Amino acid sequence: MKLSMSVTNFSWRDGPLARRLGDVARIADEGGLYGIWVADHLLQADPYGARPGETEMLEAYTTLGFLAARTERLRLGTLVTAVTFRPPALLVKAVTSLDVLSGGRALFGIGAGYEAGEAAAMGLPLPPIGERFERLEETLEIALQLWAGDDSPFVGEHYRLGAPVHSPAPISRPPILIGGTGERRTLPLVARYADACNVFDIPDGGATARHKLGVLQELCAGIGRPYDAIEKTISTRLEPGESAASFVERCAAFRELGIDHVAVVTTGPWTDEAVATLATAAPRLTG
Repeated sequence: MKLSMSVTNFSWRDGPLARRLGDVARIADEGGLYGIWVADHLLQADPYGARPGETEMLEAYTTLGFLAARTERLRLGTLVTAVTFRPPALLVKAVTSLDVLSGGRALFGIGAGYEAGEAAAMGLPLPPIGERFERLEETLEIALQLWAGDDSPFVGEHYRLGAPVHSPAPISRPPILIGGTGERRTLPLVARYADACNVFDIPDGGATARHKLGVLQELCAGIGRPYDAIEKTISTRLEPGESAASFVERCAAFRELGIDHVAVVTTGPWTDEAVATLATAAPRLTG
């Protein structure tokens, strides 16, 4: 089982933001974690954080470039990018640049987006939900075409690329994680395009996650794709003061659901001690 940390809050008060972010990334890198994810928002969206605009928030891909320069092994990605935030070619170029400059460590997390308040406050596009999913599928098609080195024109309903040249190519194609668990739109896209999905640790004994993964398995069977080809990721929260032993015990329940990868958030900004807890747990999960 892979173990990653997800940074959703940048409001450190015990030192400069850049230094503290670098500190926790170094501990994670040296501690054997698989990856580090960042939220792709312009305003704080963590329900456990302060209201939007009251806490610090960094732009995702600039932050991932910073993290790439300060780590050696961690995989790096967004959990997840809203598809309408950036034109597809620019988004794919950002992910590819991250992959090239990090030595092949980029992950591509993407979803339809949902934060209407943030979009209105910051002037970000957020079309109706049906259109967002159409744009999401076209963006996935464009990403795969660019990474395949196919420079033929792309003509979609929403995007048109006359000569999609993409150089340099990624060191290896970044794995695609599609965020969200909607059964009508999202999971069918996961079945067709994704290398990974993400479900949530809801306090219902795993019933929701089990159901969503069952739907995904049926969708994969319907199109003839191996269900095991898709990595199953779950987002969970490290509780304040939780021990490594307690966390490992919780992860055993995730394993029984068929989860391959645990992405962990924390209440407030990450502390060195909280990251060290994950580092202590990591060998018990990955060994």
